[in-house]
Amino acid sequence: MNKHRPIILAIVGDSAAGKSTLTNGLVQILGADRVTVVCTDDYHKYDRRERAELKITPLHPDCNYMDVLELHLERLHYGQPFLKPVYEHSSGSLIRPEYVRPREFVIVEGLLGFHSAVMRQFYDVKVFLDPPEDLRTAWKIKRDTSKRGYTAEQVLAEMKKREEDTLKYIRPQREHADIVVRFHADEGVKPENAGPNLNVQLVLRPTIPHPDLSYLIDGTHQPSTDVRLRLGRDGGRPVDFLEIAGNVSAENAIRLEDAIWQHLPDLRPVREDQFGDYQDRMEVKHSHPLALSQLLITYHLLRKYKNLAQMPFAPPVAALSRLQSTPSSAENEQA
Repeated sequence: MNKHRPIILAIVGDSAAGKSTLTNGLVQILGADRVTVVCTDDYHKYDRRERAELKITPLHPDCNYMDVLELHLERLHYGQPFLKPVYEHSSGSLIRPEYVRPREFVIVEGLLGFHSAVMRQFYDVKVFLDPPEDLRTAWKIKRDTSKRGYTAEQVLAEMKKREEDTLKYIRPQREHADIVVRFHADEGVKPENAGPNLNVQLVLRPTIPHPDLSYLIDGTHQPSTDVRLRLGRDGGRPVDFLEIAGNVSAENAIRLEDAIWQHLPDLRPVREDQFGDYQDRMEVKHSHPLALSQLLITYHLLRKYKNLAQMPFAPPVAALSRLQSTPSSAENEQA
């Protein structure tokens, strides 16, 4: 049994913004036996048929049991189990609930995770996925036609129905994120043709402490064109922009990895080729910008884990080295 509360990460974004892809890499780094994943979309009040009859989209708060989600986030925060509803995306049905026991790390992903102040107070790290709409559209068509049985025309029609709720309920949540992740294609390149060469821009807000990446701007190394850190403003607030090109060289990717890992000397690095994968229809591909984004987010989770481990009644720091080791029978219970 854990001796301190779980570390909770929230990943929020519109449908097909890449939430599950980002989550899968984090689970690979941390180890599936140490992560509990909770999808906020499971808290839908209505199935697909009922939503069509009521003319309400799953993006609308009234279509979800937000109060129950708030209660369950509180239980997650204190490491308590609960019975979670389940929504099956492939059929659009509400099915048998599942028993959830939080492990050391909890990833909460979905559409409305930042909707209320009550929800936001329980997260240690908050991430918002913000791809351009043309890229998200391409991703959604690929996913929903290959996995959910829709035609491209049906996907586009459904997205049009959701536009108003996207602008009213999804987009405003961006303001509450500690990190905003924006994958994008080079100018003039069609999103569906960009593949693993998508660039990424990470907005690093000062709401949480980020690793020291000043080597990217202090002039001690040859200036890089494929990994850059610059100061700027986002929504009027000062932020750092970390920009990673889709064709980032192996040398610069490794240098950035090392700069992140050196802030966690008690933890064993995981090789970049062990994460950073994504599904392109039926094919698995690898993206360096995706892998580096996942690593940066993992840094924050491990940093918070280390901080808690140094508090009274928490596991000793030496226990952190077991992140890649075999779990005990209690830790290996299924969520």
